[in-house]
Amino acid sequence: MADGWQDRSNRQLINFLVYCKRGTSFVRSVDTSDIVKNATTLCNLFVELVEWVGSNNIVHLVTDNGANYKAVGVLLHDKYPSIKWSPCAAHCLNLILGDIGKIELVSNLTKKASLVTKFVYNHAFLLAWLRKREGWTEIVRPGPTRFATTFIALKSILEHQHDLQAFFTSKTFKDSRYFKDKKASVVLAVVLDTKFWSDCTVVVGVAAPLIRMLRIMDTDRRPSVGYVYDGMYRAKKAIKNIFKNKKKFYKPFTSIVKTRWDKQLRRDIHAAAYLLNPAFAYDKFNMCTKKEIMDGFVEMVTTLISDRSVQRKCIDEVAIYQDRLGSFARQLAIDSSKSMQPDEWWRVFGCSAPNIQNLAIKILSQTSSSSGCERNWSVFERIHTKKRNRLEHQRLNDLVYVHYNLRLKEMLDNQMNCQDPIDYESIDKTDFWVMEEEEENSSPILDIDELDEMLYSEEALPINIQEEENLDKGIGEMQGTPSLDLEELLDGGDEDDNDYERTLQELDAVWASKDAT
Repeated sequence: MADGWQDRSNRQLINFLVYCKRGTSFVRSVDTSDIVKNATTLCNLFVELVEWVGSNNIVHLVTDNGANYKAVGVLLHDKYPSIKWSPCAAHCLNLILGDIGKIELVSNLTKKASLVTKFVYNHAFLLAWLRKREGWTEIVRPGPTRFATTFIALKSILEHQHDLQAFFTSKTFKDSRYFKDKKASVVLAVVLDTKFWSDCTVVVGVAAPLIRMLRIMDTDRRPSVGYVYDGMYRAKKAIKNIFKNKKKFYKPFTSIVKTRWDKQLRRDIHAAAYLLNPAFAYDKFNMCTKKEIMDGFVEMVTTLISDRSVQRKCIDEVAIYQDRLGSFARQLAIDSSKSMQPDEWWRVFGCSAPNIQNLAIKILSQTSSSSGCERNWSVFERIHTKKRNRLEHQRLNDLVYVHYNLRLKEMLDNQMNCQDPIDYESIDKTDFWVMEEEEENSSPILDIDELDEMLYSEEALPINIQEEENLDKGIGEMQGTPSLDLEELLDGGDEDDNDYERTLQELDAVWASKDAT
């Protein structure tokens, strides 16, 4: 797996990780700041890594969806025919959700829903009343998602329909001072609008299969390549069913899915994995029978197996697997087809087709997402936290290598499932849903009751760390003097004791001059 990113020092880095049955392991990070990242240059980097790992040990390459990475996949496949390339499935699904979110119906619905959540979360009186409702859960729950956050929030507000309508039609609200608020009248109109809730139901239904698929793809816990083709096939089918197969209604949504699927994600490895996954191959009612599925399987056979005689045996054995003959005829094999991981299922029940068994285990053991590369960013940021921190890249790479892989080893030693680190960057993705937009030439009105609720509530908002870090800078700018870096001051740096004392005195003078104010 490979993915590029930019660190706090504006260096262009590409992270390389290896995914296998034991989990994900960090290999190296390459600084590409001083090179042009075209297909040829990137291919040379990938070739170096392939030679180090061994081309026979690599089945699948997953990268970003950029055009240069796609060209790299073609060049690398030409040099090593046994290595297949595909874009990150999680990234493709996020882009699909992002495109759906731009549809006028969805964007207007999102704006209305955000008005409701902003009003709820910016009025402690209303929020306290709702939290007393039986079975109440928070409307907005931050999660490590990108465009999916919009649809998760819509689903959440849909689940709170009755609670919201109960409050806005209650005597408590009508007797409160918020009843005559202009914003309250707008929110009241939204909450009591039946079309708003019916549209929410439709949009949530459209996004639900895509989000469920995203959860399967965006994980390191188990191989996911065997579920990509079926997930996209069922997602389009579910969207059509929501609109009762009326083309003029479902077309705007399915065209987005189809465009991303055809241009980016439709690959031979996904078709072959779909055929070799017994959960789908033995489901005769829902199995897709398109010609491209068998074509993808044949392509993977000729790609991964160079011996012509073994290729012919694979073609002969596929009929044994599809017709449930030999070891596949056992009732236990059929019953376990949906409960076991597909690669494990082939290890246990695939002895009647030994050549396909080896091929199936190779294919079905693959991941379909480069999310492990993206999650590794947080490791870099915790080690390389300041622009003034001038760690050499090799030292930075070694620290991340040790940190990331020791964590993986600890998980394995404790016999735990691979757990993904928290995506801290996603916390600010919910501002659109809870933060009021500032109005020009207006000053906030202090509400004593809301202030008390904020101060003493366990659900109080977290401190803004960035504002705290910039406090010393703000003080210096108010005085017209150079800003003081408190962290460097406490660290001591290279300053002598006299400079240290003098700086403390300057800081005391700054605060003393503000005492009157």
